[in-house]
Amino acid sequence: MARRFPLAGLLRLRHAEQDRAAAELAAANDRVRDAADARFAARRTLADAEGSTVVRDAATLSAVAAARASTRGMLEELDAVAKTRRADADAAQTAYNAARRAALGLEKLEDQHDREETAADLRTEQAALDEIAARSRTEGGAR
Repeated sequence: MARRFPLAGLLRLRHAEQDRAAAELAAANDRVRDAADARFAARRTLADAEGSTVVRDAATLSAVAAARASTRGMLEELDAVAKTRRADADAAQTAYNAARRAALGLEKLEDQHDREETAADLRTEQAALDEIAARSRTEGGAR
């Protein structure tokens, strides 16, 4: 009868850590995509505003300049947010890789344990079959 893998509880813990790290990585990648989308929308807004505004007086020119400056400032902030989110995603990827490595080592130990237990079971079964065969030869020869 095969023994249970002695590190099964630790392996379950490592898989739970890996799942948590994968969820954090997915969330971080979503935040990176959101920041990229916001940057794209802001750049498109800036480009649209540059081509469609007709300046007729100084007040309009002042308003256009203020809007462009504000949009550029927003773009700089979005660039900083995107950079921070990319760094967070990189850290989440590193954490996931570490969790995966920790689980992988235990998975290999579990596979080795399963192979050894299967081999032991097969040896036990073969010994029983050999004993049955030897008994039937001695009992068959005595008749």
